[in-house]
Amino acid sequence: QIQLVESGGGLVQPGGSLRLSCTASIGISILDVMGWYRQPPGKERELVATVIWSGATKYADSVKGRFTISKDYNKNAWSLQMNSLKPEDTAVYYCKFQRSSVINWGQGTQVTVSS
Repeated sequence: QIQLVESGGGLVQPGGSLRLSCTASIGISILDVMGWYRQPPGKERELVATVIWSGATKYADSVKGRFTISKDYNKNAWSLQMNSLKPEDTAVYYCKFQRSSVINWGQGTQVTVSS
């Protein structure tokens, strides 16, 4: 079982920034997909961003230009830099690690954007 440990999150005012990080208990390979998802209150979990070995990224339209996903394979980790945060970004954020058909999730971290 792969363990994912998240850090970051918290309370921030609109327009502020936060950084989330996720560290895997195993080395990351060329076949893996890393990502961040979120679940707003009363809604289903949704894609935020993904990154693969080559560095290619994918973002939800709602976060393009504000969020940046990055990887640090030396540390088996990936991060999500969130800028210009809006109240609608409030959610529990989960990191995701996928190798072939096996998917692992982090424990989730709360991000609240409020004045």
